[in-house]
Amino acid sequence: MSDPMEPSTSKSDPNPIIGPITLLHPRREPFEHGLLPIQKLIFTDPLQALIPLKQKLASSSSSSSTHRVNSDALADALQISSEHARLILDTLASVLHSEPDPLVNAHPDDVGSVGSDLRDLILFLYIQSYKRLLPRSHKDSAAVADVWPSTSAFDGYLSALSPLQLVRSNTRRFMPSQADEEAHQLSYLQKHLANIISLLSEPVEGEGEESLVLTMEGFEHLGFLIQFGDKGSEGIPLSQAAPFFANSDPDMPAVPVPASQVLDWLQENIASSLEHITDKISAKENGPQGGSDQDVAMADASSSSARASPSARNCCFIEGVSKSSYVKQASDLKHSSVKVINCHDSVIYILAPLRYATIYGCSDATIVLGAVGKAVRVEHCERVHVIIAAKRVCIANCRECLFFLGVNQRPLVVGDNHKLQVAPYNTFYSQLEEHMTEVGIQATMNRWDEPLALGAVDPHDSLSHPAGVSDVQAESAAQLDPDQFTNFLIPNWFEGESAGSTKDNPFPLPDAYLKSQLRNQKNLSEIKQILREAPLEENRKRELSCALHVYFKDWLYVEFEIKMELESV
Repeated sequence: MSDPMEPSTSKSDPNPIIGPITLLHPRREPFEHGLLPIQKLIFTDPLQALIPLKQKLASSSSSSSTHRVNSDALADALQISSEHARLILDTLASVLHSEPDPLVNAHPDDVGSVGSDLRDLILFLYIQSYKRLLPRSHKDSAAVADVWPSTSAFDGYLSALSPLQLVRSNTRRFMPSQADEEAHQLSYLQKHLANIISLLSEPVEGEGEESLVLTMEGFEHLGFLIQFGDKGSEGIPLSQAAPFFANSDPDMPAVPVPASQVLDWLQENIASSLEHITDKISAKENGPQGGSDQDVAMADASSSSARASPSARNCCFIEGVSKSSYVKQASDLKHSSVKVINCHDSVIYILAPLRYATIYGCSDATIVLGAVGKAVRVEHCERVHVIIAAKRVCIANCRECLFFLGVNQRPLVVGDNHKLQVAPYNTFYSQLEEHMTEVGIQATMNRWDEPLALGAVDPHDSLSHPAGVSDVQAESAAQLDPDQFTNFLIPNWFEGESAGSTKDNPFPLPDAYLKSQLRNQKNLSEIKQILREAPLEENRKRELSCALHVYFKDWLYVEFEIKMELESV
């Protein structure tokens, strides 16, 4: 047996330092927005399951020439429904690392036929075995108790439910710190990296499976899971970070590299990153409390403590907003992702174009997201109004929430949900259509009324579940009664500073909701006319106007609670 082919590199340090502070990071998007609770995707031994699957898909007529897999081939290979095959492709498209990929840019009606690159698909299927880090309790339980309601009209009903459901309802959950999550993801990659590289590698002709090599093209697909630098897709190209491909002639195909060499180099980088993160976590736990820290799960329970914390990983954290209004516009955000965490009794406006958004652990709030081009995840929220213009949304483990949606894909409902409602999109701001165009949202396609419910148990959490419970389907969302549909008015605080062309809701309303809207507008006009014609002195009219202004904000907070209480009677 001859030696493996030598890579095309100059004779230099095999592990050069790319930069003084450049570290390897996991790409968070596949782990945060790319996991699906479909049992047939959860493999006990991913490597042994995916080797024959890869061979089958590679030899199929649909993917043999282009190495792309369409929804029909995927459904046949995995023995799943065409609906679930399409969901896999939609989800993969939302978390892909390569923006030029045809799947990312496909029209929604063409996603099934365009299909995905076989190697990206295999990596996507592999990480379905990932187990998320468990949510943690907050270190200041007294502060949490001040803002998180201790009881609900729904709690009496929950007491009769199974222990599985009570685990969620009785535990105040807080998102793990970003450092903890990154360490968890790196540890997962460290454990499974050998398998992942072998799935991307090819045998040397005539030398058998034990002598695997990785091409530069195959190596680039690892960018689905890892990156160098802190700016995601804008960071260092993966092949330029690797010593064995960095000096390759761009006009010549790079010589494949032994898979073992790639594995050793990546394991060394992962170990270095883990050491760095561990030191960071240790310093934080042992250091003085206070200061700006985006890894703190929740701010003190007061409006003055709320903050938007920038992250080096291209994400803005809005945490601990309580009993107040909070506004962020495009000019305020320099990041492509936002996380709204543990906010209560508030109205939050994020009027900007985004790639990803997460809403976690919020209660009794109204949250408006401008335009989100990749994915939104809403998790562990109670009695929240969420108004979203997005390509896709996933709702997990929420109760008594109402979603006003302008979405191009079916809303995904997973986990332990109760009394959810969906309705068509109901607001606008002056730059909305500009932001939608920027991130690729189509106003002519709104699938708000087609929620897709998957499993009630998330196989990606780290909890143990009773046998058979994984087959239980999640409770879906009901459509809001058109008579209860109202427009949401976003104040124009900065008129003149951010003028835009949007003058109305860009998403067409279904007839029943449009009639309700017109009826409400007519009633409002009649009330205004009555007030104008009321025989009141000018000072009394001013008092009435002031009273309406003062009580409007309070009404905005409590209206949804009153409605839910009435429905439960």
